[in-house]
Amino acid sequence: MAASNPTERFSSRVDNYLRYRPGYPTEVIDLLHNECGLTEDSRVADIAYGTGIFTRLLLESGSRVFGVEPNAEMRRAGEEFLADYPRFTSLAGSAEATTLPEQSVDIVTAAQAAHWFDREKARCEFQRILEPGGWMVLLWNERRNGSTPFLEAYEQLLQTFGTDYGAVRHEHTTLAIDAFFSPLPFRTRTFAMRQEVDYPALEGRLLSSSYTPQPGHAQYQAMLTELRRIFDAWQSQGRVALEYDTRVFYGRPG
Repeated sequence: MAASNPTERFSSRVDNYLRYRPGYPTEVIDLLHNECGLTEDSRVADIAYGTGIFTRLLLESGSRVFGVEPNAEMRRAGEEFLADYPRFTSLAGSAEATTLPEQSVDIVTAAQAAHWFDREKARCEFQRILEPGGWMVLLWNERRNGSTPFLEAYEQLLQTFGTDYGAVRHEHTTLAIDAFFSPLPFRTRTFAMRQEVDYPALEGRLLSSSYTPQPGHAQYQAMLTELRRIFDAWQSQGRVALEYDTRVFYGRPG
């Protein structure tokens, strides 16, 4: 059964998360440069940075990045993954209590994470740590559930076997995104993203999700049997494609 505490949900999934979660389009960094003033002098707080997938893109842009992560297992994996970046600092904290000083960063980012936050408390914390005029950037990879027969079948698998899939899908937050910014306006951009995987990577991607049964669960083996079936039905040259829309919401927190 999935952990009720969002901080603990990924503790048993860290390896799969690091190895098989999709990355983010480089266009996101271009957007931050062009519209949010991201430069090598910028100080960025990447909130709930997990294993560091998006954090690495920020670091590769040359910025100083403070990664805030409440889950100890995820944080250790992220620290190892980003060990070669001297401008990275890892912090044990949360969106609601980052441990960062007041007005200490220029940009706050959260990738694939803000649907877990207490929105009002997180917004207050972001206002506290941002310099006046600083930017908040929230982004998610949203799977295109019905764009191909394979993705239709994959979505049905999640509906059938997901432990609380309907309740925790991040789309619930993206539909109410103005709660992070209101009363100020925000902007949005969408970029296409594609992840081509063989069967082991598809299985790892599935098991990285917080709402899927883990080994020992009564539905675990049945889920993997169905995953293998739909992979075999729709694979081409031993691979299938997971297609995403990367949705970016950015503005100044009101």
